[in-house]
Amino acid sequence: LEEQLNVAGIDTPESLRELGSREAWLKLKHMDPSVNITRLYALEGALRGVRWHALDGPVKADLKEFYQSHKGLQ
Repeated sequence: LEEQLNVAGIDTPESLRELGSREAWLKLKHMDPSVNITRLYALEGALRGVRWHALDGPVKADLKEFYQSHKGLQ
């Protein structure tokens, strides 16, 4: 994931914070259409300082809704 972020120009924690998990995921999605919801969860977890498994239900549900609305993008 770190390597993909670097290639996408997201090479510092600050740049990830500025973009947010959703916009960062969209950048990765445009580079690699196979990125999945786990990457989105991982990005959000990184921003919150937790493993993505520790994200609470409402946060995951919100991210899942975003993912569903954007997963067909190339």
